[in-house]
Amino acid sequence: MAKVFEQPFYIKAVIFLIGITALMAILFIAKSIIVPIIFAVIIAILLHPLVNFFARFRINRILSIIFALLLTFIVLGGFVSLIFSQASSFGDSWPMLVDKFTEVLDQSITWASGYFDINPTKIKGWVASTKSEIIDISSSSIKQTLTTIGGGLVIMFLVPVYVFLILFYHPLLLEFIHRLFAKYNLKEVSEVVTQIKTVIQRYLIGLVIEAAIITVMYSVALFALGVDYAILLGIIGAVLNMIPYIGGIVGVALPMIVALATLPSGFTALYILIIYYIIQLIDNNYIVPKIVASQVKINALFSIIVVIAGNALWGIPGMFLSLPLLAIIKLIFDHIESLKPWGFLLGDTMPPLPILKIKPMFKKKAKSQK
Repeated sequence: MAKVFEQPFYIKAVIFLIGITALMAILFIAKSIIVPIIFAVIIAILLHPLVNFFARFRINRILSIIFALLLTFIVLGGFVSLIFSQASSFGDSWPMLVDKFTEVLDQSITWASGYFDINPTKIKGWVASTKSEIIDISSSSIKQTLTTIGGGLVIMFLVPVYVFLILFYHPLLLEFIHRLFAKYNLKEVSEVVTQIKTVIQRYLIGLVIEAAIITVMYSVALFALGVDYAILLGIIGAVLNMIPYIGGIVGVALPMIVALATLPSGFTALYILIIYYIIQLIDNNYIVPKIVASQVKINALFSIIVVIAGNALWGIPGMFLSLPLLAIIKLIFDHIESLKPWGFLLGDTMPPLPILKIKPMFKKKAKSQK
């Protein structure tokens, strides 16, 4: 009988680290190829029920896919045109906002220096230099953003082609997966594929509904407070809110700055902070559990880690892709016996805490004294 050679733990750890490093390097180098394909796969899974809906009316499969893509383009086109119309006016008034915000900040520094007996000369000089840097950085960042968007549009033109082909070859891809893993357990593989589709569909549809509700709530609140660019700020806040635990904090800063720069009362910024906090409570306790909740739950620790890692690896697209991909990985881990502990680690199911029993020391002492 052949003797099985068991490798030491340190060799396994080194091989694992080398493999992870190589995988991260490949993902980073090939991000311009991988990211559009992942987006296309997710969008295709999201549009698959719509394609099946059109197919029920005995519409040709190719026409059903085209109708689904056209409907998606119409909705996204209206949304993007609204954002660009608001963003263009916001960009034109950006220098004015910087001037007003600097003036408010200068007044605050003057008051604080008089109250706390601090020399304001250095602070005012720093504010003056920072003001010019903000305008220069904003103009250069706008140019860089336009360049990035131009390169991104070239890639994004490929996404509809990918989506069309994935939806068209959907039966072929499913059969390939079944044949690839047939020697393991065909029923288990089919269950994993079905659950992955369900998780992505529920997650993304719930995310879109949540973003629409949050946009309306933010925009109405900002309109009621008289803040300029309420729709744009509401949309930005809702989009940032999709990034868990971090986006909500970043999303409240911009409307507070706009309020400080454009409105005479500084209390409006405080009102925005309070209202955004209330909306966050409603979102976390009612909207997310009812609408965005899915079969796969990821704990807060790994959610934050994977969002930061996604940003470091793929930038902003990586932040939005990180949680769906981690949910898929957890789903796969939960169906492989040797990887179930890792799936448990990623989840939010807390084991019962051990109850510490305190020994009755005083009773023993009392007995010994007797």
